[in-house]
Amino acid sequence: MNKFLYFIIFFTIIISIFFIPVVSSTNSEMLKSFKDFEESQIIFLGNTNYAWPIPGYTRLSSPFGKRKAPTTGASTFHKGIDIPAPEGTKLIATCDGNITFTGFLGGGGYTITLTSLDGVKISYCHVSPNYIVNVGDTINQGQVIGHVGPKYVYNVSGNIYSDPSNGKPTNGATTGCHLHLGFRISNNYVNPLDYLQ
Repeated sequence: MNKFLYFIIFFTIIISIFFIPVVSSTNSEMLKSFKDFEESQIIFLGNTNYAWPIPGYTRLSSPFGKRKAPTTGASTFHKGIDIPAPEGTKLIATCDGNITFTGFLGGGGYTITLTSLDGVKISYCHVSPNYIVNVGDTINQGQVIGHVGPKYVYNVSGNIYSDPSNGKPTNGATTGCHLHLGFRISNNYVNPLDYLQ
């Protein structure tokens, strides 16, 4: 019995030494640092001061720049990045700042705009219409500011967007649940990945 107990202790020590995950702080690593804030992980990709807006979802379905429009009303020059995620997924503030817009914004659908302390306007589009922030709110980096919205929305005055397969009104120009993230500097759209990684 004692030999078995010693074996279990030895095995546990070996597992602990060789299989505990290590987070590197080098630039070659995708993950720079993380910490908990309001039940969310703040994740920094690469060498940046901006946090990734949806912890756990990093795949892009549409990058910044020229593209074939995915649906009627969508632009052929994509002014942001699209990150697919399930409806209800938490969205966090990429930086400290103030909420400067909440509302339905044409092709962007329900939108939240966070303006950073140095004037960068960050738009979160196709979000849930059940806003948890208001214009004028002061926001801390990592704070949950909203959720990925539904594909379909109803009773939105002036909404011209719909699913061509069934005619249901959509949350702006969208083919499914995702976050469209746009960065504007001096009112010019820039590639968010230049700031996020």
